Order: sequence, then C-alpha cells, then structure tokens
Amino acid sequence: MEVELFEIETWYVFLVILSRMAAIMGSLPIFTASQAAMRLRLGVAAGLAVLLFPVLEISLAAIDKTPAGLIFIMAQEAALGFFLGFVIQLIFFAVQFGGTIVGYQMGFAAANILDPQHQQQIPLLSQFQNVFAILLFLALDIHHLVIRVMARSYEVLPPGNLDMEGGAVLFLMDLTGQMFVLGLQLVAPVMAVLMVSMFILGIMSRVFSQLQVFLLSFPINISLALIFLGLGAELAFVLLEREFAQLPDKLMRILQMI
Repeated sequence: MEVELFEIETWYVFLVILSRMAAIMGSLPIFTASQAAMRLRLGVAAGLAVLLFPVLEISLAAIDKTPAGLIFIMAQEAALGFFLGFVIQLIFFAVQFGGTIVGYQMGFAAANILDPQHQQQIPLLSQFQNVFAILLFLALDIHHLVIRVMARSYEVLPPGNLDMEGGAVLFLMDLTGQMFVLGLQLVAPVMAVLMVSMFILGIMSRVFSQLQVFLLSFPINISLALIFLGLGAELAFVLLEREFAQLPDKLMRILQMI
C-alpha cells in the first residue's frame, strides 16, 4: 500500500513559491556576496518558503501541470524575483555611484580594492559607502519589511500572472533616474567643498607660479573630503532612511503594475 504525504499539485505549489523566494533572496545585497555559500542562500529561501507555504492560498488550477509547464511557471517566478531584487539593489548602486564620483575627485582614482561582494576591483570610497548602506539596511530592519512584501506579493500577483506590458518597465526606468539623483545628493556637500578647493588652488597656481599645486592638491582634497564625509554622515543617514522606508511601497506598486 502506497501512502502519499502530499499530492503532486502541493509539491508544484511549493516549488513555485520557492522559485520566487530564492530569486529575491539571492538578489539582496547581503546574499549576493561570493562568501555567502549557495547552500546558505538556498537554505534561507527554502526556510522562508516552508514558513509561507501553509499560510498562502495559491491555486494552480489554470496552469499546465506537465513538467514543461512547471518549468515555465518557475522561470516566470524567478524572473519576477530578480526584477524585484534589482529594484532593491538600485539604492546600493546609487550609493556606489556617489562614492565613485567623490573618490575620483579627491584623488583616489588609482586606489581600488577587491570587492568581495562581486569579485571585482572597485574604488575604495565606493566600497566604504556600500558597506555603510548595507549596515544601515540591516540596522533599520528593512530586510524584515522586504520579507513581508514577499509574502504579500503572492496575494497581489499570484503565480502565472506575470505581464510586463504594464507600466512596470517605465516605472523602473524612472526609479533608475532617481537613483542617479540620490547618488549625487549623498555626496553633494563633499563635491561642493572639493570644487571650491580646486578653484582656490587654481588661483594660487596663477599667483605663485613656483607652487607645486598638483602635489599640494592631494593631501588637501583627501583631508577635506574625509572631514566633510564625516560631517555629512547624518545627511546620508536621513536620505538612505527615506529611501529604505519607501522601498516596500515601491515594490508593491511595481507588483500592482505587472
């Protein structure tokens, strides 16, 4: 006598939930680092899927139950998860963008370090800003809000209803433009000070022709940039806190547009 613990459709539902969950969790900054083993990422995603599975009411009645149909719906769910994960990462891209601009202006153009998150060389200041944003992301419990949005996403957009013909793509393009503005806002005070510093050094080079302005500019610009980065940390905190607080609403709006 054969005993089936679950019906085959139950397993289909669990795999569909796991596909979206794994894609979103894999896109979070704290899990995109190469040091985060694949088993850890899959374990966290599987654990969340197990917790959500009993409380979600998902029906696959209108979906093809063949293996090909299951693979197709899982691919759709993974694509949706990566799409939402990209929206989350836009904030961190903005932070790195601002750090890269300031790094080049203050004389750190050649000071690159290995980014363990993406296994590539990135500017030193950009990596510092990125770590600051990740710590703030965790300190404000934004990862908990993201998990709540993930749970609600199955109610707003059930599996099999992915449609990119709505306004989601245009909204994403608008968000991308806003992230460039955010990156500049984060480093605006430092950029203003560096521009004034370069202007004054330019005048001094005209007045004192024997002055080695190029060599003098490095310690001055680096010192001023580090000082005003510290003074502007509160401004960066306020801007990032605002963006992180708006993140769940943006994710839900995208889900409603798809």
